Amino acid sequence: MQIKNLNYKGYAKFASGFDPQKFDAKKWVEEIKNSGAKYICFTSRHHEGFSMFHTRWSDYNIVDATPFKRDIVKELTDECHKQGIKVFLYYSLLDWSREDYYPLGSTGQGTGRVNHGKWETYHQFMLNQLTELLTNYGKIDGIWFDGLWDQPKDFDWKISELYNLIHKYQPACLVGNNHHSTPLDGEDFQMFERDLPGQNQSGFSGQKISALPLETCETMNGMWGYKIEDQSYKSCKELVQYIVKAAGNNANLLMNIGPMPTGELPELAIDRLQEVGKWMSKYGETIYGTRQGDVLPHEWGVTTRKGNKLFVHILNTKDNTIFLPMTKKVKNAKVFGTESKVFFEQNKYGVTLNIVHAPNQNDYDYIIELTTK
Repeated sequence: MQIKNLNYKGYAKFASGFDPQKFDAKKWVEEIKNSGAKYICFTSRHHEGFSMFHTRWSDYNIVDATPFKRDIVKELTDECHKQGIKVFLYYSLLDWSREDYYPLGSTGQGTGRVNHGKWETYHQFMLNQLTELLTNYGKIDGIWFDGLWDQPKDFDWKISELYNLIHKYQPACLVGNNHHSTPLDGEDFQMFERDLPGQNQSGFSGQKISALPLETCETMNGMWGYKIEDQSYKSCKELVQYIVKAAGNNANLLMNIGPMPTGELPELAIDRLQEVGKWMSKYGETIYGTRQGDVLPHEWGVTTRKGNKLFVHILNTKDNTIFLPMTKKVKNAKVFGTESKVFFEQNKYGVTLNIVHAPNQNDYDYIIELTTK
C-alpha cells in the first residue's frame, strides 16, 4: 500500500479472496519449536489495518472479512500454550486504512484517505483491541509494537496509557517498541531492527544500548512479508552465525518468516528451521541462558558465558592462534563437546589459544570451552 500508493478501499477487497486453508497451528509450532526457538512473535495487525484475530471493533478482520472465518491468533496461541512456546504479539501503532489515524504520518499518505476523524477515537480503538488480545487468548508473554516512527518525535501517542493497560491485564507481559530510539518508560526490552546491538548497518539502530534485555530482529530472506520472487534465503551457516553473534552481543534473535497465502510456511524456510534445529540441539548449551562473554566481539567471532564456562565462538579466522584479553584465570580449555584439549598460555594481559586446526569455510562455528576460576 505504501510503495504503490494503493487505495485502502480497493486493497481491502482482497480480503474476500484470503483463504489460507492449509494453515495448521500444530504444524507451525512444531516446525518452529524444532528449530530451537523458545518464543513466537506473530503479527496480529500490521500497517494496512487488517486484524488477524476476531475483533469486535472492526469488521476488517480474518473472521468477518474473509472466507477463512477462523481466528488464527486463537489457534496459534492455544497451540503455543500446549507445546510450551512463549507467545509475543506484534501490533502496529499506525494504520493506513483508518481515517481517524490523523494527522497522517510520514507513510501511507497516498492510500486515499481524504476524510479525517479524531485521533482520540483511534487511540481508543487501539486500547480496545489490546484489551481483546490480553483477555481473550490466555497468557501473552510480550507485545511487540511498531510504527511509532511514523509521527514526529514530539507527537503525543499517549503511549503510557497503552503500556499501563498491558500491565493491568497481564503484569508479566513484556513490552517492546520498535521505535529506533532509546527505550521509553514502561518498556521491558530493547529491540534492534536488522542490526546487532551497537551496529547501525540498516540505518535503524543508532540508539544507545540500554540495560534492558536486548533483541535483534532480522529476515530469513529479504522480505518481512511473503513475496514469491524472493528466494534469496540466508544460508544455514549465515543464520547460525547470526544467532551466535546475537548471543555474543547479549541479545536474543527474532528471525522472521513470511508465510505463504496458503497458510503454510515456505519449504525453504522449513529447511532452514530444520538445519538450525540440528545445530542448536548439539551446541545450544553455548547459547541458551548465556550472557555476553568476557571478551567483546572481534572479527574472528564472539564469546558467551554461563557460570564458570566461557565459550569462544570462532566464526572467521585463518589463524591458528587467538588472543583473548581477559583477566579471569583459565583452568582448562577444550574443543566444545569433545575431550580434545586446546593448548593455551596465560599472562597478565590475557589468554592465547593455540588451535591445532584452524576452522575451515564449512564450519558454522568452531567452539572452544574454557573453564575459569
